Amino acid sequence: MLTVAYDGGHYSGFVRQANARTVGGELGGAVSAIDPRATNLRAASRTDAGVHARGQLCAFDSTKELSPRSWVLALTQHLPQEIAVVRAASVAPGFDPRRHAQRKTYRYSVLHSVVRDPFWEGRAWRISERFNQSEAVRSARALLGKHDFRAFRGAEDQREETVRQIFRIDVHTAHSDERITLIDVEGNGFMYKMVRIIAGSLVDIGRGRLAADAFERALESGVRTDLGITAPAQGLCLEEVVLDVDLQDFWP
Repeated sequence: MLTVAYDGGHYSGFVRQANARTVGGELGGAVSAIDPRATNLRAASRTDAGVHARGQLCAFDSTKELSPRSWVLALTQHLPQEIAVVRAASVAPGFDPRRHAQRKTYRYSVLHSVVRDPFWEGRAWRISERFNQSEAVRSARALLGKHDFRAFRGAEDQREETVRQIFRIDVHTAHSDERITLIDVEGNGFMYKMVRIIAGSLVDIGRGRLAADAFERALESGVRTDLGITAPAQGLCLEEVVLDVDLQDFWP
C-alpha cells in the first residue's frame, strides 16, 4: 500500500479517465512501468479535479517481490513532480483501503486578502469580504455527530445511504499566516463535494450571506438550496486516512 501526496491543480481528479490526465492515471502508469501485470489501484478517496492530498492511500497487487523501500524509490523515478509516494507498506492481496477507512480528515484553506498571493495561488480560496470566524465556529457545531447529510452533496451523487458521522470540525486561523482560515473536517466518510459544500457554507455564514442556522435547517429539510455555495476545489486537501488495521512495516 502506498501513501501518496499530490498537487491536484493540473489533474482531472484521482480516478483514471480515458481522455484526461488524472492522478490515478499517472500513478497507475508508474506502477505498470515496474510491473505490467500489477492490478489497478484501489484508492481510499476519489478526490475531485483540482483537489490536493497529503495522505491518500492506494493499494494494488503485484507479482514483483519488492520491499516497501524499493517500491517508493522505483515509483519516484516514473512520477511527475506534482505526485510523490511518501510511504509504502506490504498488505494482503486484495486489500482495499477504502473498505478499511475508519476516519478521513480534509482541510480547506481560505485566504483573506484583497490582492492575490502567488504562494497561495491554487492552494486556497481567496475572499476579500469581512469574515466573522466566531459565527462560523458556532454554526459548525451543528454538524458534529451522526446525521443524514443528503443535503450536503453534489447533484451527481445518487447513492441511497446518506448518513455520515462527523467526529471533528474546526474553524481556526493558521499559526503560520494570520490571513488564512483553516477548516478541518474529520468524519467516517464523505459524499461527492460534501466537504466543499460545508466549507462554502461556512464561508457564506462568516461573511453574512447565509443564516447562522443554515446547517440545522438543511439537516432537517435535506434540501441542497438551504446551504451556501460549493467552495472551489483548489482549497481542499485530503490530509489523512485512518485505517482499522495497524500496519507495521511502512518505509520510511
